[in-house]
Amino acid sequence: MRLPRLLGALAALLALTAVLVGCGSGGTSSGTPGDSASGKRAAADRVEPLAGTPSPRLPVTVRSADGHDVTVKAADRIVPLTGSLSEVVFGLGLGGKVVARDITATFEQARELPVVTRGHDVSAESVLSLKPTLVLAESTTGPAEAIGQIRAAGVPLVVLDPAKKLADVSTRIGKVAETLGVRAAGDELRKRTEQRLEAARKGIPGEGRKPRVAFLYLRGSASVYLLGGAGSGADSLIEAAGGVDAGKESGLKKDFTPITSEALAAAAPDVILVMTKGLDSVGGVDGLLKIPGVGQTPAGLDRRVASIDDGVLLNFGPRTDTVLTSLVEQIHKGGK
Repeated sequence: MRLPRLLGALAALLALTAVLVGCGSGGTSSGTPGDSASGKRAAADRVEPLAGTPSPRLPVTVRSADGHDVTVKAADRIVPLTGSLSEVVFGLGLGGKVVARDITATFEQARELPVVTRGHDVSAESVLSLKPTLVLAESTTGPAEAIGQIRAAGVPLVVLDPAKKLADVSTRIGKVAETLGVRAAGDELRKRTEQRLEAARKGIPGEGRKPRVAFLYLRGSASVYLLGGAGSGADSLIEAAGGVDAGKESGLKKDFTPITSEALAAAAPDVILVMTKGLDSVGGVDGLLKIPGVGQTPAGLDRRVASIDDGVLLNFGPRTDTVLTSLVEQIHKGGK
């Protein structure tokens, strides 16, 4: 998930698509079990690849999201520049061809790969030193100078649009598979993922009022406290899990807005959704409740807090079904 540089300065920390989509600089968290509504992680910290290793049928020419037509001639040294894209490549069974990772790719199979980003910025020198035959990026990947330097070196670089909603999962898998010349594997992974997402939805209670869920993006060390609204990425997941996005429902038109007591009162969430590292950064549930306005919400009064790992929450990829399963479980039951 790639955190843009801060709503102007706040938007820089979010990209999520890094999101926060992408976003979160993270994967694992040292949160204490019981500090959330369930104390459980959304998924085992690894990607489940398809059986076997597909054989890419190359060359292929694909349209990059930034307007370039890119011809991919080889896929034996792949550098995905977001954790989300890494998940798809590994899910397709081509993880053995990946030679580097973005800092947000924290799942088990990628953990030992060299990191080619500084903070959330790509180091063109680090990427080029690994002699990649293909680089995958998102339109939020930067800086632009680094992307230009990689292209100028003659390396095929394909940019994808960020995934911001559940419907983007299948599209993203298909685009990556097309770029890698493994369309059949893409169809298989897409079908498997869609089936698992559908199975996750079966856990949604059929009766009762839908819980209002507010997504809070927290980075206590940087004093960044944001409330998600329309287009945050979390809104799509909350709605798919049978909830109501409280920020969006209260009228927030922007993806993220600085937290205020007034905004939280208008949102009136029954459940607060956070990333695990964000929760850790404010001192767990007790620290979260000290943020102005949080303790006075229905969620704060009932200590109803759902947490999911940074490295998977807004990735919108092959592990999104585990996010949805965990979210369904956490928002439809009482808090601690």
